[in-house]
Amino acid sequence: MKKFICALAMGFVFTLTSFAQITTASSFFKSISDYYATLQDYECMADIKINKNEMRGKVSFMRPEMMRIDFIQPANQCVCFDGSRLVIYLPGQSAILEQNITPSSAKIAASPGLSLLRRYYTVAYESGQAAVPLDEYSDEKVVNLVLYRRSSNEAFRVIKLSINPTTKLIRRVVATTPRGDVYTFNFTDYKLNTKMSEQRFVYDPPSSANNYSNFLLSE
Repeated sequence: MKKFICALAMGFVFTLTSFAQITTASSFFKSISDYYATLQDYECMADIKINKNEMRGKVSFMRPEMMRIDFIQPANQCVCFDGSRLVIYLPGQSAILEQNITPSSAKIAASPGLSLLRRYYTVAYESGQAAVPLDEYSDEKVVNLVLYRRSSNEAFRVIKLSINPTTKLIRRVVATTPRGDVYTFNFTDYKLNTKMSEQRFVYDPPSSANNYSNFLLSE
């Protein structure tokens, strides 16, 4: 009888220990969001695929809301946001798209992106909390999350995130629109807290290109 009680007690302790090791998808994603909130700036390479169209560029981000993408493919294309002005240069069309951001919109843009995803999407593990290879023959392992939109107002119906649990960095994003368009982003070669200067986000596009101001609000 004593052996039975001892075995039962050990089993109970083992069960509690195993339960304590379970991290919910929401808690895991919050820890990633909290980590990104500590980064003052970062750079990385991004391979972008929108349906069958492929692009590649260098991403620069600086808190609270500055971002720039210098494209290698298409060559010389650039997207730059300095916190109040969005500039997109499209060399193939010889076009410059500019949009001034209002203070209220800038405040929204400054909100941590991952925090917004937590607010507007529900989070689940794709196949459990255990890390799996990023690709079939990859040595790098990631935790895969699936985010489902809470309302039909969100631009993406579902978003899949692949996160390295050791570095806490997002390695892949696959976002699908209600129409079935798929946006895939692969992020590599991260450089964190580089003491980036605000001058990085001063962009002067070629004066010879056609300028289209406030393109987001145009008819």
